[in-house]
Amino acid sequence: MAQMSPIEAFIALRDYCERQQFKGWDPYDGLNSKVFQAIPFASRSALLRLCVIQGFKRCPVNLRPLALIAKDYNPKGVALCLHAYCIVARLLAGHPEAAQQLGTRDGALARANQLAELLISLQSQGDYHGACWGYNFDWQSRKNFLFPKYTPTVVATTFAAQALEAAYQVTGNEHYLQVALSSAEFVMHDLKRTPHQGGFIFSYSPIPGNDTVFNASLLGSKLLSMAYRYTHRDDYLSAARSSVVACCAGQRPDGAWAYGMLPVQQWVDSFHTGYNLEALYAYGQNTGDSQFQRFIDKGFDYYISHFFEPDGCPKYYDNRKYPIDIHCPAQLLVTLSALGKYDQYANLVQKVLQWTDDNMRDRKQGYYYYQLKQGVSSKISYMRWSNAFMLYALAHHLNNQYFS
Repeated sequence: MAQMSPIEAFIALRDYCERQQFKGWDPYDGLNSKVFQAIPFASRSALLRLCVIQGFKRCPVNLRPLALIAKDYNPKGVALCLHAYCIVARLLAGHPEAAQQLGTRDGALARANQLAELLISLQSQGDYHGACWGYNFDWQSRKNFLFPKYTPTVVATTFAAQALEAAYQVTGNEHYLQVALSSAEFVMHDLKRTPHQGGFIFSYSPIPGNDTVFNASLLGSKLLSMAYRYTHRDDYLSAARSSVVACCAGQRPDGAWAYGMLPVQQWVDSFHTGYNLEALYAYGQNTGDSQFQRFIDKGFDYYISHFFEPDGCPKYYDNRKYPIDIHCPAQLLVTLSALGKYDQYANLVQKVLQWTDDNMRDRKQGYYYYQLKQGVSSKISYMRWSNAFMLYALAHHLNNQYFS
């Protein structure tokens, strides 16, 4: 079968997400199983909880219907879809002729408003200082701590806030902006700070136990820098910069970032490196602080030279090929777009998109696979991890490549 063009792939994926009403399963939603929840005392065992999550995540056959795991809204997935529609709406404003393929701008704005209101309704409830979001499932870590469902994280919150800010930009709805800006208070007051090399690392969530992850801290800086651009609050700028200082100090001399500071967090992977680069660049753009450009340059050189094979195959880790995860080609499109390097790496984008289309897209329904492995791969459709992220990435691609 002939390869789809990126715009055809976007439309097929958008239509699939709409048919699913933006609900779906997730690689980590095993504890949502009503069968597991009905087993007496099973949910009290951290080891059993971890085994259930990893079992569903690693199984190439989707057992979720049998285990009574329902498709559901994931706040980050909703945020990614919202942001994609905002990009398309902005694109159509400048290129109304694109409506023949992408649909009308009014249609994109209607979807954006629908998803923005849904995202706001999915906020985590609790005694938090600002709007914040988590995931729609309990999650057990290998370090023996449990995140109850909807425990807010800086990752989900940043993606939600930037999507709502994008919705404000295309709709003019001030409420979306105010909710987005309030999430800066969550970062400032509800996250822990671990001192490091003259700065500090923001924690992943208010729950202790995952406090030294570089990409999470930089996403906190990104959110605060966005809020600073609107409010000019010096405390936001100071905290954002302190996190940037610490995370840049954690960069290796060759330009790579390990996932985190702990001995068990020393792997280097593709999409979290992309998160770091995108967040650092956004911090500089939002604040006018260009002192960290050399860290971006070193990090980008490492990223572009270690995570993509000559044929366009996207690698997960810097030192081995498998697993091949859909987040990796998606984040390439976002990173190049954010850093203004799309034209410079157009050949790489074309190769990666072709490889991804040939190997990771379901030709019949239009969704994207989760991971390819050397053995049996997982071709399950996941809304947050695979489809929403690719929808967001392909929207960036269309904005850069087709109608710019």
